[in-house]
Amino acid sequence: MKPSAKTILPILVLVLAIGAAIFAFVARPRAKSQLRRVPAPLVRVVTARPQNVEITVRTQGTVRPRTEIDLVAQVAGRVVEASDELSAGGFFHKGDVLVRIDPRDYQLAVRSARADVARAEVTVAKEKAEAAVAERDWQRLHGTKQAPPLVVRVPQLAEAKADLEAAKASRDRAALDLQRTDVHAPFDGRVSVENVDLGQFVSRGTVLARVFATDRFEVRLPVRDEELAYLDLSRKPPVRLSARFAGSVRHWQGRIVRAEGALDPETRMVTLVGEVLDPYGRKGSGSGSALEVGMFVDAEIVGRNEHGIYVLPRSAMRSGDRVLVVDGDRRLRYRDVSILRRQAEQVFVNGGLEPEEKVCVSPLDTVTDGMPVRVYAPAPASKGKTATESAS
Repeated sequence: MKPSAKTILPILVLVLAIGAAIFAFVARPRAKSQLRRVPAPLVRVVTARPQNVEITVRTQGTVRPRTEIDLVAQVAGRVVEASDELSAGGFFHKGDVLVRIDPRDYQLAVRSARADVARAEVTVAKEKAEAAVAERDWQRLHGTKQAPPLVVRVPQLAEAKADLEAAKASRDRAALDLQRTDVHAPFDGRVSVENVDLGQFVSRGTVLARVFATDRFEVRLPVRDEELAYLDLSRKPPVRLSARFAGSVRHWQGRIVRAEGALDPETRMVTLVGEVLDPYGRKGSGSGSALEVGMFVDAEIVGRNEHGIYVLPRSAMRSGDRVLVVDGDRRLRYRDVSILRRQAEQVFVNGGLEPEEKVCVSPLDTVTDGMPVRVYAPAPASKGKTATESAS
């Protein structure tokens, strides 16, 4: 049985469609394969330029008086006068009478002692006269024979002279006690604690007040032992003090005057002592801001001046004492450097770099020596626009 036209036609259409599909697949345009290029990482750099730097050692400390004493009564009696400045915070000058103790008993003691001296002087005069009379009588009776000391009243005269000296000493002591009824300020200073008031009876040795001198203050500044290498203590280096007080930051200038002898074995700290002259500015010196006792201050001790130092940010340092330098072909090169000093945000390099070299400061996950990079360069700022950074 021969196939009919109705059967052959669908088969023919199907064959033609399959052939067209095969032709389209074979004749399709072929895409050219390309290698994907990964751009070099973009990094920031700083230019290494040698400069002269002033090494400073930073520390902190508390202000204290250089001289602080207890003002003590040297005689007993009732307080009949107290200075208006004898109160906590009061200022006084050297020689000011801060406390006056009732002097009447001591005035009477002086008068009595003077009378004792006068009587002793009369006794000495009488003994001298009697000794002269006894010497003449002996010579008239015995000629040139030596007279016994007791006959010519030698021991009696010596006793009278000793009594005179004792009387004078008592007089001087009484006069000294009378002077001590006025308690004078031993220096220009300020009162920190007051312990006495008008009408109070005080005994010898009673502490009247706690006072301190205002001519200079000290600050104890602990410094790590390795940082002493940056300081020349023999030259008494300057120290800059600062503190926030009464809503503003204030500054003072001083000098390191000495180092305390002991090194703390636990902290490895050496305590330096800074000195600030005229801390209240009462003599026209100072910064005009009062430096108060007990104030906690930040300190910068001025150390040596170093020449040819490269100052880099801490971000420039890699593992060990190494940095990454971008060479003329814009490739990273590891470079070992010599570190003079590390600070919180900066590193002082004194060897291993050349002037105008570019040091990478960008963080990089993986670095190989010779790796190509692109370098950030600041774009020129156009009018009305801010400066941006562009890769080059």
